[in-house]
Amino acid sequence: MKGRFVTFEGGEGAGKSTQLARAAAWLRDRGVEVVVTREPGGTPRAERLRAMLLEQSDEPMPGTCELLLMFAARATHLENLVWPAVRRGAWVLCDRYTDATYAYQGGGRGLPDAQIDALAAMVHPDGWPDLTLLFDLPVERGLARAGERNGSGGPDRFESEQFAFFERVRGCYLERARREPGRFRVIDAGAAIGEVEASVRRALEPLFGAAR
Repeated sequence: MKGRFVTFEGGEGAGKSTQLARAAAWLRDRGVEVVVTREPGGTPRAERLRAMLLEQSDEPMPGTCELLLMFAARATHLENLVWPAVRRGAWVLCDRYTDATYAYQGGGRGLPDAQIDALAAMVHPDGWPDLTLLFDLPVERGLARAGERNGSGGPDRFESEQFAFFERVRGCYLERARREPGRFRVIDAGAAIGEVEASVRRALEPLFGAAR
């Protein structure tokens, strides 16, 4: 079986992590080797960079610093985990990828797409997913879910952003999906969990037997 690279995208509280775990279990039941990972993160070095990106700090983090750290984590993640797994025939399911950078650092922070384009061309010139699942949910519902999930742990640096930030993130995601309908599948994340899971399976089915 050919290796696959599938990314799960969405704003805060969209349920993508839950659905990624369910999709991984379903694929394993079908005899597929599955690697579950996330961005930023996925390898020891990338996880250390993730901690820097998410931690609350008295020192402000400039947008360009945030962007460069994202791609530094991505570079080591791709070379040391993702591409080796895909080459040996595994399906890699990744919680967020470069589309999240366009949405959060581009749409949310307002950094120019040209800067993200240049870094993407450097780090993964041909390395786009076979399929991107976008879990779409109104921002107010997503933030409410995220708040319940955090409990007493408190929000991280991104979850502490204002409502308008997440509206821009959502708008950017939907625009990217509109521009690339061949790669994206938009999933109604407000549906019941079982319905969302069924939508994910329907989106994954065509990848079986497709030439990479």
